[in-house]
Amino acid sequence: MLTRIREDIRSVFERDPAARSVWEVLTCYPGLQAVWGHRVSHFFWAHGWYWLGRFNSHLARWLTGIEIHPGARLGRRLFIDHGMGVVIGETAEIGDDCTLYQGVTLGGVSLNEGKRHPTLGNNVVVGSGAKVLGSFKVGDGARIGSNAVVVREVPAGATAIGIPARIIQEQVREPPPLSPSAQNIASKLGFDAYGITRDMPDPVANAISAMLDHIQQLDERLLEVCRFLHQVDSRMPELQMAKLELPDFCAEGTVMPEPKKADAA
Repeated sequence: MLTRIREDIRSVFERDPAARSVWEVLTCYPGLQAVWGHRVSHFFWAHGWYWLGRFNSHLARWLTGIEIHPGARLGRRLFIDHGMGVVIGETAEIGDDCTLYQGVTLGGVSLNEGKRHPTLGNNVVVGSGAKVLGSFKVGDGARIGSNAVVVREVPAGATAIGIPARIIQEQVREPPPLSPSAQNIASKLGFDAYGITRDMPDPVANAISAMLDHIQQLDERLLEVCRFLHQVDSRMPELQMAKLELPDFCAEGTVMPEPKKADAA
């Protein structure tokens, strides 16, 4: 029991730079308190004391704002950051080293008995306000962006965003093994708070980029046709088209300026 408590406290320091002391973590982190309260509730539930388990979970919900059904199965080092409004259903299963933010719902969409809630693999990050609904699995290392509504399986290592959620980043090839010290640094740098990756693509920007590439290809093909016609008949003028130049705000990594508002009359 003491080993599990030390693991939970250590996981808070690893994933929340705002944590300053062990006393602060013990007294001011409702996510940690909710997980510990759930372990008591789950013990009662597993031994057939269903009302006592529900009542204890109800007290934990009143104290922390986090509702975890006593039948849910939680892995080791689960970190619920902020936590207000988190709901975890009865048949939900969460792997090791997962992170949930405020407003997350692991819910069910069926009224039938049996498995109704999702299963999260290891090292899964679920952003604030995300809803994971159904009896499917979210693979190891997956990221779910804030306010996403996930209704189908998410592959391991993938990133899902949107309503309904769509996969925008598949699993990347694993890098070569690192030394222990480098592994420790990489684990901290590789943690994606709120399920947002550093290189998360903008779907609108990707669509515009694809259109611009296609227009540029059409321009080049038109120039080739004009050159061929000019070779066949010298009276045919050769078309000269300027390259398509983008304004500065369309460059990668910049933000498009907001339109100017009309002056009030």
